[in-house]
Amino acid sequence: MERCPWCGTDELYIKYHDDEWGIPVHDDIVHFEFLLLESAQAGLSWITILRKRENYRTAYDNFDALKVSQYDENKINELMNNPGIVRNRRKIDASINNARLFLKIKEEFGSFDKYIWNFVDNKPVVNHWKDISEIPAVSSLSDEISRDLKKRGFRFLGSTTIYSYLQAAGLINDHIETCFKK
Repeated sequence: MERCPWCGTDELYIKYHDDEWGIPVHDDIVHFEFLLLESAQAGLSWITILRKRENYRTAYDNFDALKVSQYDENKINELMNNPGIVRNRRKIDASINNARLFLKIKEEFGSFDKYIWNFVDNKPVVNHWKDISEIPAVSSLSDEISRDLKKRGFRFLGSTTIYSYLQAAGLINDHIETCFKK
């Protein structure tokens, strides 16, 4: 069975590739989880975050955006002292800020899912890459979404981070042509 080569032989990467990456997400909790994890990943490798994912799940109240939006200085200090997550104050502050703005989008559109899928007319963008080297780090779509999110006040969600999020959440299918998930 052939896979996208980026997951290599790491069991965690393989499971993520096979069970999640590129599969359309329509659950706001999962959208928030991926946004939070992708923003934490900025400047780091995805496998680093994937290995810390369950620590994030515990530390961030199962990715409940409402709870995260209410974090105070005591909770921030707790997160800053948690060795199971990336202890970067700017990223932690951004996660709380982004949770508040995520809830505003839910209120405006009825769900974050409706907001985000509107950018792709409610159907995944399916690319037809023959080789992993063809897959871009950004696109006009990730540029557009990143600009809109930044305009709304989101932080740590530049175009590269958004492109990764779009792949993770299945809005973009970048499995290469020979991958069994295509």
